[in-house]
Amino acid sequence: MRILFTGGSGKAGRHVIPYLLDQGHRVVNVDLKALDDPRVDNLIADITDSGQMFNVMTSYADFDELLPGTGVPSFDAVVHFAAVPRILINSDNETFRINTLGTYNVIEAAVKLGIRKIVFASSETTYGVCFADGPRNPPAIPLTEDLDTDPMDSYAMSKVCNEATACAFQTRSGFDIYGLRIGNVIEPHEYEQNFPTYFANPDVRLRNAFCYIDARDLGQIVDLCLKKNDLGFQIFNAGNDGNSVALTTPEIIERYYQGVPRTRELGEHEAIYSNKKIRDVLGFKEQHPWSRYVQAS
Repeated sequence: MRILFTGGSGKAGRHVIPYLLDQGHRVVNVDLKALDDPRVDNLIADITDSGQMFNVMTSYADFDELLPGTGVPSFDAVVHFAAVPRILINSDNETFRINTLGTYNVIEAAVKLGIRKIVFASSETTYGVCFADGPRNPPAIPLTEDLDTDPMDSYAMSKVCNEATACAFQTRSGFDIYGLRIGNVIEPHEYEQNFPTYFANPDVRLRNAFCYIDARDLGQIVDLCLKKNDLGFQIFNAGNDGNSVALTTPEIIERYYQGVPRTRELGEHEAIYSNKKIRDVLGFKEQHPWSRYVQAS
């Protein structure tokens, strides 16, 4: 596929794009800075400028596409990851503006140009736990896509708004638009760097509902979305199969979630942040559990 990918130079994108390239896709990375990978095409553009989004989606990827003399090729899909990645980087109003306006611009351009497959990054924060003011339990466990979203911060609010925007464009167009509620992204070097702390002090993972997603497994999820057709508008939790601490799931529930409604029983090491939907619907098969890279003492 010929894919336009926004935000590919960020923490997640710089691992997802190589995965997509390895699957044989051609990827044009649209970001404010180029991704340093000789296999990827880069265009510098600002997602908050609608004209730039229409322009990059009607652009050559590189000089080789001039050779046939048949005009600009069409994109088969758009993957939209570009965003302010959390609170406390920009001002709250700027975080909300960039994330919501940028997503509107990207999806609008894709739909109006007839690009029928769009995958966009939502967030685990939409459930209202991660950036809450004070401790806050989820409405139920496991955290599944059918639970209500209920955030109180600018970043998570922007992601909830983006989901509504995407749903509206899907209703109008009938295209496939899939949103990924991405968990805490872990790069390969972060297992050795961070996980011993998580094992020693599981409390630090409570706001993430103990979720993590290996950046390379996220690449697999995106690729599976690109290959899965005719689902309309969908939201998927994007997380690994297990939790990011050395406790069993019953131990996590006993320690942290007493009194929280449980919609079903969970397996011994099943993730509190459920990825059952991506396993059942997309066929996701985890390749990078933390146990491959670090041992709990």
